[in-house]
Amino acid sequence: MWYVSTRGMAPRVDFEGALFSGYASDGGLFMPEELPQLNRETLCQWSTLSYPGLVKELCALFIGSELIPKDDLNGTSGDTGSAAIESVQGAKNVDIIVLLPKGHCTKIQELQMTTVLKENVHVFGVEGNSDELDEPIKAVFADTVFVKKHNLMSLNSINWSRILVQMAHHFFAYFQCAPSLDTHPLPLVEVVVPTGAAGNLAAGYIAQKIGLPIRLVVAVNRNDIIHRTVQQGDFSLSEVVKSTLASAMDIQVPYNMERVFWLLSGSDSQVTRALMEQFERTQSLNLPKELHSKLSEAMTSESVSDEAIIQTMGRCWDENQYLLCPHSAVAVNYHYQQMDRQQPSSTPRCCLAPASAAKFPEAVLAAGLTPETPAEIRALEHKETRCTPMRRGDTWMLMLRDTIEDLSWRWKGHVLNASQ
Repeated sequence: MWYVSTRGMAPRVDFEGALFSGYASDGGLFMPEELPQLNRETLCQWSTLSYPGLVKELCALFIGSELIPKDDLNGTSGDTGSAAIESVQGAKNVDIIVLLPKGHCTKIQELQMTTVLKENVHVFGVEGNSDELDEPIKAVFADTVFVKKHNLMSLNSINWSRILVQMAHHFFAYFQCAPSLDTHPLPLVEVVVPTGAAGNLAAGYIAQKIGLPIRLVVAVNRNDIIHRTVQQGDFSLSEVVKSTLASAMDIQVPYNMERVFWLLSGSDSQVTRALMEQFERTQSLNLPKELHSKLSEAMTSESVSDEAIIQTMGRCWDENQYLLCPHSAVAVNYHYQQMDRQQPSSTPRCCLAPASAAKFPEAVLAAGLTPETPAEIRALEHKETRCTPMRRGDTWMLMLRDTIEDLSWRWKGHVLNASQ
């Protein structure tokens, strides 16, 4: 399996090359050169698998067995910052740098990251939003010599491996919701995807392209660039990022839409490069009619206000005694709208729930509900914290580069001492 850049100007790489990278050298994102196609027999076999079992089968499709044997492919995907820290904290051969958008996530989310005091964990509190902190990351990864020299990789959905693992959400949802796999053709399931950077949406669209019979609905908060793109072909920035209760979705630059555009264009890197370069230059883009038409056929969309999020959280608790996180509520709001419009459908619907409500007590209180805070979460408030500020006025890219170079020198010192 080979991987190519969506912009077509970077050398193709194998899975290892895509894994140990961020953006491609031409500013694009890595995608499989060819997508495998799943037949009915394979889908029926997969329908009995556990979630980890599905992850393993999907990874095996996209990773050569000579790189990672199939039996070694047991891993999964979680809340990027805290999950990434949890996976490597205390490891002897890797350091992790996390950029935390200070004030743009909940106190609990911050504590999950800043209370890890292991030597190999380096958390920066950025005085900016998610879009702004992506800029120095992209600038660092654009220097391919620097990336190779210091063995850098990204762990957010810039990285193909993150998209790959998220595909399992859609397969697992389908097998849980499909009434029967005995029908011809296989039944359709509607999957509602709450999203910000569009990673989970790209994963769902790829799942659809390789043969999973799902219909996609993308649900966003008031930062509605994806909604405007699907409805009107208007892929343009608003004046400001709006702060909402669904804070992880407060994103104006959904960089994974580049992967969606590339797929919609028939893997045409020249078209994709022209579109994305225009967007980066002008922060405004009207999709060509043909591309917008294909996008509208592939998915529908909804934008949800804070008020609707609160109402949805309250309604779900009243009707089901289930506590939604605000991001999950963005998806469930679409479901309630369809029910209230009395638009019955024989198509089963699944709303993806990306996080636990325990991380968002402020939103739970705003909905008039009582937060359920596990003991291990409450314990975070009494732990020591460590976080390096990245203030406005600082040169964030240089701070990142200096930190990386400092860590590399430390590693070289360890190796030298060990050899002596």
